[in-house]
Amino acid sequence: MKIVFLDRKTIGEDIDLTSFERFGEVVIYDYSTPEQAATRTEDADIIILNKVPINENTIGNAKNLRLVCVTATGTNNLDKEYLDKRGIAWRNVAGYSTDAVAQHTLALVMYLFEHMNYYDSYVKSDKYVNDTMFTHFEMHFNEIAGKTWGIIGLGAIGSRVAEIATCLGANVIYYSTSGKNHSDIYKEVDFKTLLSTSDIISIHAPLDDNTLHLIDANALKQMKSSAFLINVGRGPIIVEKDLAEALESGKIAGAGLDVLDMEPMAANNPLREIKDSNKLIITPHIAWAAVEARRRLMDIICGQIKEFLEK
Repeated sequence: MKIVFLDRKTIGEDIDLTSFERFGEVVIYDYSTPEQAATRTEDADIIILNKVPINENTIGNAKNLRLVCVTATGTNNLDKEYLDKRGIAWRNVAGYSTDAVAQHTLALVMYLFEHMNYYDSYVKSDKYVNDTMFTHFEMHFNEIAGKTWGIIGLGAIGSRVAEIATCLGANVIYYSTSGKNHSDIYKEVDFKTLLSTSDIISIHAPLDDNTLHLIDANALKQMKSSAFLINVGRGPIIVEKDLAEALESGKIAGAGLDVLDMEPMAANNPLREIKDSNKLIITPHIAWAAVEARRRLMDIICGQIKEFLEK
């Protein structure tokens, strides 16, 4: 049995992969281009990957291949029709990062909502040394309690964020982009109502035909000028040039993003021009990447391989 991991660095070098050796030979590559994958999978029985595209070009010569494991929830990089035609099974992993992403959502909200960048810079610039008052009131902030927190996508992560927001005293409303997720706990509203009434909007939806460019200039225009927008879903849900314009013109108060249209960030991304961290914080797609979440991810993959081989 030969297991080939095509892009190990996508889950971090600090994660121990020795547990996979129980199944046979394990060959690990840091990264693989599609061309490299075509060669590296030729004698593989199982491949593990995150971002590498899996199609006839990349696995067409993999005569022994029986199972493809994706170290993520999304499977847009899999040509499932081709896999089915070849009788090759595939697995992905859902639910491993729910707490990590919910936690990061809260971190982004707090950073913006309480102007943490401003106050940190104020103290570290020594302006607080021998100041005339013990409290500095320059940047106003409000309590989350009593505010309306709108959630786009009430799946596992959206539901977890809703719980946290409720604990903070927020009034939670949500919009289901698929129309499939409903709740007896939180109030479901239409998209227009969510935009116009929310003080915080956090996005936890997948990228599909219902969500592509959902947040565009028209949507941003309907938001409160005091509102904050958080995206930990998928980058293309937001039209980035429209968001940049909304932030620069003060149409919304701020945005916290963990996902972008192109990752790593493109040189021509209009959001690069916004240097005011009180308006915008971007993290490099790390919401899912808590150590515990990544360990859980690989433990699940290991279990999937074990279950598949015991069939």
